[in-house]
Amino acid sequence: MQRLQSVFIGLCRLGTGLAFSVLIAAVTVQVVGRSVFNSSPPWTEELTRYALLWMVACATGLSFRTGDLVNVDILTEALPGRWPWWLRLTSAMATLGLSLALIWPAWRYTAIGARQTSPVLGLPMNLIHASVLALLALLAIFSALRLASMLTGASDGRPVPNPDISR
Repeated sequence: MQRLQSVFIGLCRLGTGLAFSVLIAAVTVQVVGRSVFNSSPPWTEELTRYALLWMVACATGLSFRTGDLVNVDILTEALPGRWPWWLRLTSAMATLGLSLALIWPAWRYTAIGARQTSPVLGLPMNLIHASVLALLALLAIFSALRLASMLTGASDGRPVPNPDISR
């Protein structure tokens, strides 16, 4: 299971990094175009939006794992005994359930995009809509991994700090 988790972490980091690089390049072209040439290419704005969607899709599972998503745990962690563990378990189950429940509608939303193209870049919109599907699938995977590690006793379900970021 640890190997599987490492693969998903690596893929999500790669996807987040690629999307962020595309976003930075597009914004740089846009700023230079506006500042130097008084006009920026129209594709930069569209590409920036799409890169941001994919960056969020790839990073959400990682954020769930490290506890960087919005989380109010000051009360739950102050509770006595096994209450914090049970609440973390319930939260992971709810996240998994909601993600799984939304995957089919996200699939349909993605399929609708196959009949459309983006206005400027001419990309099939299902490539862009798939970011919602990817976000839900990755969130489901990371919450299932948390559940499995909690139920096997491998972890207590607390977020794993990101070793690449000093806090």
